[in-house]
Amino acid sequence: MEGLMEEKKGKGFTVKDKRVFSQDGDTKEQSKQEPSATQPHTGEAESRQSEDSSPPLPDVTFSSFILSMSSSALFHFGELPDPISNEKKKNIPLAKQTIDILGLLQDKTVGNLTEEEASLLENLLYDLRMRYVAEKNKDKP
Repeated sequence: MEGLMEEKKGKGFTVKDKRVFSQDGDTKEQSKQEPSATQPHTGEAESRQSEDSSPPLPDVTFSSFILSMSSSALFHFGELPDPISNEKKKNIPLAKQTIDILGLLQDKTVGNLTEEEASLLENLLYDLRMRYVAEKNKDKP
């Protein structure tokens, strides 16, 4: 094993054991790992933060995810304008697909949601389904 590590070390990198336990099963004492001089510091997070002057995004919760999906359905119903062209376009099949996805989520999360989350999902689905029925009835003579 030592020969292998020496061979790799000669090629330009070092192998460091970052396991928590030793070979005997004892816990190794962990020291705070500080960036070493050999590790390049790219500063990606810092540059991303300075480049992006928009406010930070809110945490993703089930409720915010459901609201985002319902906004997508409203967009496809032509209720919300395209953010780039500022035009309202209808795409009823995509609205139906989004409603079906929300229905699938409702079926698969039964018993795992808080009362508020379940109520939000049920009310959003009801509203979106009624909009879909209204859109489909517009097409009929």
